[in-house]
Amino acid sequence: MKVFRRLFCVGVTVCCLCPMLYAQSNQLIKELENRRGTLQQQIAETESLLTNTSRDVSSLLDNLTSLTGQIEEQRSYIASLNADADTIASEINRLNQQLSLLQYDLNDKREKYAAALRFMQRHRSAEEKLLFIFSAKTLAQSYRRLRHMRDYAAYQQRQGEEIMRHQKAARLKQAELQMVKAAQDSLLALCRTEQEKLENQEKEQRALIAGLQRRQRALRNEIARKQREANQLNVQIDRLINEEIEKKITSNPSAGKEKKASSAPYRMSSDEIRLSGSFENNRRRLPAPITGPYLIVSHYGQYAVKGLRHVKLDNKGINLQGRPGAQARAIFHGQVTAVFQLNGLFNVLIRHGAYISVYCNLASTRVKIGDEVQTGQELGPIFYDDAEDNRTVLHFQLRKEKQKLNPENWLDL
Repeated sequence: MKVFRRLFCVGVTVCCLCPMLYAQSNQLIKELENRRGTLQQQIAETESLLTNTSRDVSSLLDNLTSLTGQIEEQRSYIASLNADADTIASEINRLNQQLSLLQYDLNDKREKYAAALRFMQRHRSAEEKLLFIFSAKTLAQSYRRLRHMRDYAAYQQRQGEEIMRHQKAARLKQAELQMVKAAQDSLLALCRTEQEKLENQEKEQRALIAGLQRRQRALRNEIARKQREANQLNVQIDRLINEEIEKKITSNPSAGKEKKASSAPYRMSSDEIRLSGSFENNRRRLPAPITGPYLIVSHYGQYAVKGLRHVKLDNKGINLQGRPGAQARAIFHGQVTAVFQLNGLFNVLIRHGAYISVYCNLASTRVKIGDEVQTGQELGPIFYDDAEDNRTVLHFQLRKEKQKLNPENWLDL
């Protein structure tokens, strides 16, 4: 009887939970599909950035960096799809376990119900029931037998009802399982499609590398030219930051007899301290410094170009390629401390307490020195060149005073 009560309680619980669990699976599938839809849109938008058709060395190298950025994004997308596939596989395993429990419980109830029917068939006549009741030795015993017969009849009815509910729950669970399996099949097909796309991109990447390898001298000259331009920019940025630090030290009355040099420390104001703390608290949540879809086409630090021997790049920040018309935007509120031109392009420095964000390659600027800017405020359009298929690239750096930081460790990219 204890076993019956335990199975009865489990059965009731499973039947009550079944619609709720069905909704849970539906919600899981919907969340995965929504997230996948967002990623698919991002991929489609960034694919539109790969439009360079020129075949000179400079354009080939730009194409290679753009395509490499797209490949990185595609690999990240496939990794996300595989993670979703693992989640759905776990959900299928959970549903199979629940279905097994339902079927076990249903079979158990059917067996008990069949046994009860067989017993009633053997003692179905009214005479037998009355004989069973009145053959008791005492009136109290007769009453207990009568109550037992009534309870047994009620138990039979409950068993029949429970079997009906369990059959319905099993059908629902089977339908839920089929729905999730269909979602799994669709996802696996998408994984195969995206993997084929990645393989085509890697094939195109190898072709670009082969084209550049055949033009090693021109490639080395182009790399050297780009590096000279980058060095000019970095020298200018370093100079402006050093000058600002020196001004703060010179104007700081508490400096006393301390050495007034760019290497000397200075005390930040209470407002600067608060702003620095707020900036640090938003690490990895700072917005991208460019509007619209973008690709990371050059990462921070020194790295080799895949497939090209003896070709190394050194980036003090990151390069983000966007669409023509994309704007540079402030990653955090702060004050513009420098606006300068180099090779006809504008560059903006914004101080956020001890931190400084740097936005380079702007066609024009909407801010001036001393302006207070807010998070997300547009600073100016990023330059794009008709001769280079409207290639639009923002160079972005992040400093903590003189220390160079990897922006990818701070931005929500």
